[in-house]
Amino acid sequence: MTEFYYGGQAVIEGVMMRGRRQATVAVRRIDGTLATYSEDLPRGLYRARVAKLPFIRGLVALWEMLILGTRMMLYSANVQAGREIDQKIPRQVVALMLAVSLTFVIGLFFVVPLLLARGAARGHGPLAGNAAEGVIRLLLFVGYLALVGRFERMRCVFQYHGAEHKTINAFEHGAELSPASVQRFSTVHVRCGTAFLLWVIVISIFVFALIGHPPLLIGILARIILVPTIAAISYEILRLAARYYHLPPVRVMVQPGLWLQRLTTREPSADQVAVAIAALMPVLAADGAVVPEPQQAAVTVRVTTSGAAG
Repeated sequence: MTEFYYGGQAVIEGVMMRGRRQATVAVRRIDGTLATYSEDLPRGLYRARVAKLPFIRGLVALWEMLILGTRMMLYSANVQAGREIDQKIPRQVVALMLAVSLTFVIGLFFVVPLLLARGAARGHGPLAGNAAEGVIRLLLFVGYLALVGRFERMRCVFQYHGAEHKTINAFEHGAELSPASVQRFSTVHVRCGTAFLLWVIVISIFVFALIGHPPLLIGILARIILVPTIAAISYEILRLAARYYHLPPVRVMVQPGLWLQRLTTREPSADQVAVAIAALMPVLAADGAVVPEPQQAAVTVRVTTSGAAG
């Protein structure tokens, strides 16, 4: 049986979960009722053999974070605005939103650190320059998370992020998927996207050091082009950390990523956990997963269908 990792992300007043075959987003409407939307995932995305290969699956994860995540975030925004639609968000809208987001991310976390590091590490060699760039990038990243966490809307999103983690933790421990049961679990998770981004920052220091100290424009282009490679490497490290988390050295290695999640998760309410569960259940049903009954909360969950590892 092929190992598969379920996961998802927080959206506006809701949670998106994805499995082998489909992704489902559940969003709390303004009137308190629940809106859910599911869409089938491209067959080759998680089930094709090539998608299982090391490093290739990291690119799949990057696709999920960018394309699927953006689409589900836009859906949740529409629900909150009272413009609920039961179909895919148009590609043009997703592309525009993604272009704006990527421009902001590249500008803040790639161009700005490069410019600042070139001035700070002038005359100290490429390794020192890339180390300085990595430190600046990390400080900007942590500072950005701390800043956005001060806004009420983002605190709510971070609560749903915590609800998503609790639900996945409960599922992976074979616990009953009810709000009371799920609330017992942690808001942090070793495979969290926050930890993934931290690994991206760390790995980028070494990868960018390999290209030396090219002219500024080439340096910027190289960083953009190498992002998929860095993401693929980071994803493999994240998977290995999750698999061998029981080993003390690995636990020490992943602690910074777990600590950083304190900035991106908050303790959710029972209602928010219920939303996360509502997003996960259709995904499990589509995969033929066996979910523990209330009286079987200690039974390990089994997935009865084969497929690609996420």
